[in-house]
Amino acid sequence: MEADARTLEELASDLESDRVERKADLTPATKKAVCEAICAFANDLPTHGLPGYVFIGIDDAGRPTGLTVTDALLRELADIRSSGKILPIPSMNVARAMLQGTDVAVIEAMPALYPPVRCDGVVRIRTGPRRDIASLQDEIRLTERRQHGDLPFDKQPAWGTDISDLDLKLAEEVYIPAAISPETLALNARTIEQRLASLRLITPDMALPTWGGIIVLGKDPLAWIGGCYVEFIRFEGTDITDPVRARHRLDGNLIAQLRRLDDLLPLYIETHSRPGPGLRRLDQPSYPAWALREFIINAMIHRNYQGTAAYVRANWYNDRVEIQNPGGLYGCVTPENFGTINDYRNETLAVAAANLRYVERVGQGVARARRALAENGNPEPEFDFQPEYVRVTVRAVDLG
Repeated sequence: MEADARTLEELASDLESDRVERKADLTPATKKAVCEAICAFANDLPTHGLPGYVFIGIDDAGRPTGLTVTDALLRELADIRSSGKILPIPSMNVARAMLQGTDVAVIEAMPALYPPVRCDGVVRIRTGPRRDIASLQDEIRLTERRQHGDLPFDKQPAWGTDISDLDLKLAEEVYIPAAISPETLALNARTIEQRLASLRLITPDMALPTWGGIIVLGKDPLAWIGGCYVEFIRFEGTDITDPVRARHRLDGNLIAQLRRLDDLLPLYIETHSRPGPGLRRLDQPSYPAWALREFIINAMIHRNYQGTAAYVRANWYNDRVEIQNPGGLYGCVTPENFGTINDYRNETLAVAAANLRYVERVGQGVARARRALAENGNPEPEFDFQPEYVRVTVRAVDLG
């Protein structure tokens, strides 16, 4: 926590502050309000440049309610960060604090570097001591305030391209309704360009697509980004020199690639029948489709797109599937904490996959895939981390 105990005491009792939200306890209804408050503090429309605080166990008059602050409650609050409800993922801390001699739970929400931030597709802001929905002008202010300079590749302007290089029909019919709530869409008559700018798919001045926009919605991303596809090969054997049974190239924009992936995987997963309880027989797949899908999507989202013509490889052998993406681990992720700590080389792509519901919870894909493999009887996946690539090997279930 950035604030010390004295500062927290002062904030908790300041009924006029626009940096404080108070909740007597945590219920489904108040949890929704907590998420909206974190979103509003992350957007920091008043430009305080300071964290906002949500106190659980403090009533509207600033008095402690005597709520029992358990480890389970703190975990539930911490899980809000990666739940996928607030995108981009907020920077926040959760802690137990002693205020007026009573335990309370405190969430500290940091201002976002790249606003606007959305909660369930809605941009939330703070208007004095109350939460509100951002107006068009508010969103423009937030968009213009994004940090400039050394932006990640997928947020940089795609120089040489034009808005006409984006599939605006796909954006209007598929992506925007998935990314922005119906209530927000109904509130205003914003142009499609304004909406794409708020989603970081075109630049704030609406002059150019970003590279993330080209990847997610481009008519022909390969015209601008070499290697922007997935090569899927089914080998007839266990070695790369064995004959090829089938070859598929998943190209086009990210939405097209994800759709083709969903169509392709069921064609190659074999199902075996084995004895079950009594006289019944049970069908068991060689791989859980969800786990392979998660690893391939993970490779598509987290790969390096900059300065390389390499592509994502999915090599399917008789006994295993090897998935390899260009680029090593990114940011604070290491071989030791992989799967438990998240960082994003391409945050725009991660948010897009979450908005399109191709990932259920941001940052939990590897853990969920491991669990799906274990439940199906497959061995633990094997990871190879190199500076130039990351490769995961998933072995088929051993049916004896």
